[in-house]
Amino acid sequence: MEKLKSLRRLYHLGKEYSEDPFHLEAERLTQKEIDKRPFRYEIINLLLQKGGKAHTNYLEIGVRNPDHNFNKIDSKAKYGVDPGVEFKENPVDFKLTSDAFFDQLRKGEVLEPTIKFDVIFIDGLHLAEQVDRDIKNALDFISEDGFIVLHDCNPPTQYHASENFAYKKSPAGRFWTGTSWKAFYRARLNPSTSSCCIDTDWGVGIISKNNLFTHLEKDINPYLEFSVFEENRTESLNLISFNKLKEIISSH
Repeated sequence: MEKLKSLRRLYHLGKEYSEDPFHLEAERLTQKEIDKRPFRYEIINLLLQKGGKAHTNYLEIGVRNPDHNFNKIDSKAKYGVDPGVEFKENPVDFKLTSDAFFDQLRKGEVLEPTIKFDVIFIDGLHLAEQVDRDIKNALDFISEDGFIVLHDCNPPTQYHASENFAYKKSPAGRFWTGTSWKAFYRARLNPSTSSCCIDTDWGVGIISKNNLFTHLEKDINPYLEFSVFEENRTESLNLISFNKLKEIISSH
């Protein structure tokens, strides 16, 4: 009898979720995001090709399964950093957290402390405070004409942008971007860099030391509220299309 009651309760919960407008809208926006193209590796490869360099250095923070992105990157030299929490095989160069990696890099314990990367892709722990540190560290190691690229900067809803990855009953289901958008927004306020976000693949943020893009002149969301972000999404992220990015790259 108790088992039957439990099954009935689960049935009604499932029905409730399937008819809930928050779940329905989140499902619609999730599918819309899934259908977008191109993928992040196509954007990264475009940036690596800028300037026609014969030798490029690429660094990926948060590799997980390399078949998803790392193996698709076209660079003469490329390095991966991942502690292996989510992908136990973890076939990366440096089985470390990003904090530990950058600390060892500065000390010359890994690679050369003078190395400069043409692209550093940040796709590790998707919590704003960690992404803040990853951006700060990456800025010290990209070349003057290089780029920092970040994944998951454009969450479709506040449910996708939760801090809790493990909770799967939210309208976002198993799709999660974390709070990377907050770190990218804060980076947009840095007057010494310019940035944009490509409207595809959950938001691919790009930061440059050069004046290729724009930066936020005024903090329009000092408390990092998602409702304010949503109302000012385009300005907050400098949200542009992939075709617009190609125009910008080709004109410089």
